[in-house]
Amino acid sequence: MKKHIPNLITSLNLVCGGIACIFILDGDFLIASILVLIGIFFDFFDGLAARMLNVSSALGLQLDSLADLVTSGLVPTLGVYFMLNELITEKQPSQIEFYFPYLAFLILIGSAYRLAKFNIDSRQTSAFIGLPTPSNALLVLSILLVIRYQEEFVFHSIIANSYFLILLSIGSLFLLNMEVTLFGLKFKSLKLQENWYRYFILILALALIGLFAYLGVFLSIIAYIILSVFIPKESTITK
Repeated sequence: MKKHIPNLITSLNLVCGGIACIFILDGDFLIASILVLIGIFFDFFDGLAARMLNVSSALGLQLDSLADLVTSGLVPTLGVYFMLNELITEKQPSQIEFYFPYLAFLILIGSAYRLAKFNIDSRQTSAFIGLPTPSNALLVLSILLVIRYQEEFVFHSIIANSYFLILLSIGSLFLLNMEVTLFGLKFKSLKLQENWYRYFILILALALIGLFAYLGVFLSIIAYIILSVFIPKESTITK
């Protein structure tokens, strides 16, 4: 029975992603984003449960990636698609602009490629190569939340723009699959000397989110990428 527990947790991640898609279709980006966040929580704990119960399996790995593709790939893709469609139909679009929303599927392609690449990667799991799919999902969704709910943001008119969202889609494709090592976020111990950059990014993220709300999530992930460039690289990776 215990061998099914991690897969059950993974299935909860998948369910969160599926329901989030429905809320995206209804235009409720906030509830969809909360469901993605809950799904990411399950994504973290399915692996932890598998290690604690010593029941890791090839099936669990494949199921985990499929769940991630929905929760962290399809949901942000649909979010950008519908936001692009909304922004474009507010004006008199040219014939070519009608096709812009489909560029959002670069996010789904990038996520699928990254997850598939991880599944055949023989390297280990203490750092990241490229931006993890859950982090990219939060980055994309945070921008959509700013557009929808933070109209007072000084640069709102810049990001609430179809061309910005197209650049975001292209940028996601690159960030997900770039050959750049990003430090892992899992604590092996609580020692400050070994984890100072983890503590730093955690405190910085809390401060940025407290100050800037949804925009703070985006800024936190950008800060995480930049900080990773300047710290010693670990020799192994994770998805």
